[in-house]
Amino acid sequence: MKNKILKSVTIFAVVLGTSSFTEPDTKKVDTEKSEITWKGYKVTGSHEGTIALKSGELKFDGDKLIGGEFAVDMTTIGATDLSGEYKTKLDGHLKSNDFFGVENHPTATLVITKVNPTGKNSYEVTGDLAIKGKTNPITFEMSVYGSKATANLKIDRTKYDVRYGSGSFFDNLGDKTIYDEFDLVVDLVF
Repeated sequence: MKNKILKSVTIFAVVLGTSSFTEPDTKKVDTEKSEITWKGYKVTGSHEGTIALKSGELKFDGDKLIGGEFAVDMTTIGATDLSGEYKTKLDGHLKSNDFFGVENHPTATLVITKVNPTGKNSYEVTGDLAIKGKTNPITFEMSVYGSKATANLKIDRTKYDVRYGSGSFFDNLGDKTIYDEFDLVVDLVF
């Protein structure tokens, strides 16, 4: 009986000791130094701009990325390739229900669900991206160097009920067609 108790206590101590070493190291993202830029495409050209990160964290096991979570402030979306009246109009349209409906959906989120190393500092990352109340999985490449990380995401806006000007949903748009995919370039500092 004493042997069984001793073995149980030893196993419990080993499990407890091991679990304390595997707790992830969470690094908060510096939202002031980090940057998200977007680029959307249409038949006659493109527009680009920025959007602010509200909060974020990356999780590591040693120096290996294992997870993370991010919240984006959709109310900050704005064009950087226009000025004056044209910028005001585009920024307002992007915030409207035609696009991101920021009054009802002020925050977009990304929760990393899977990380596969693809090289020394590079990873294939899969996560759940929520925009405008819709959540879909997304996979993208991310690189981590020291206290910085970069990622490039290609997002199909129609999966998030952002259909304005989409040739996938509307006929005869001609040169008013806006392509379904847009790009995000994310530069994180933590």
